[in-house]
Formats: sequence, structure tokens, C-alpha cells
Amino acid sequence: MIKVRVIFFASFKELLNCSEIELSMDNGATIELLCGLLANRGEEWQKIFSDAKKTVKVACNQQLADMTTAVVEGDEVAFFPPVTGG
Repeated sequence: MIKVRVIFFASFKELLNCSEIELSMDNGATIELLCGLLANRGEEWQKIFSDAKKTVKVACNQQLADMTTAVVEGDEVAFFPPVTGG
């Protein structure tokens, strides 16, 4: 098992009423698996993470990442909404 720090920004932080959590995951986990775990936490979480490929931007250790990115012990994974506007 590994532990990762998960951080939420902007509207995600407001919707979830949470700025960060720590999660335990199996070795070899990916961000896609992490999104699945988050979606299972309840209705508000599901709104964001059930279709995360389309609805979130993600960074791992302050580097842009995608759903196939592997996470390891001590990683910091941040989720934020896509930037819009002009």
C-alpha cells in the first residue's frame, strides 16, 4: 500500500468542502484508479470524478499529468477544473 496526498483547487475545493485528503492505494495505482476511488466517496465527488477524463485537469508532483500516470508513495496529486474564459 502507498499513501498519496490529494489536493483540490478552485470550484472543486468549494463543491467538496475539502482542500486536501490523504489516501491509501495499492502499489501500481494510476491517476485513473485514484479518480475511481474519489468518485466512490459520495454524490458530490461523483459529479467531479465519474468522468474525470473530460472534467478535470490533474498534476502529479506539480507536473501536468494524465489518467495513465502512475502514482507512488508520497506523491502529491492535484485536481483542478479546466480553465475557461478569454
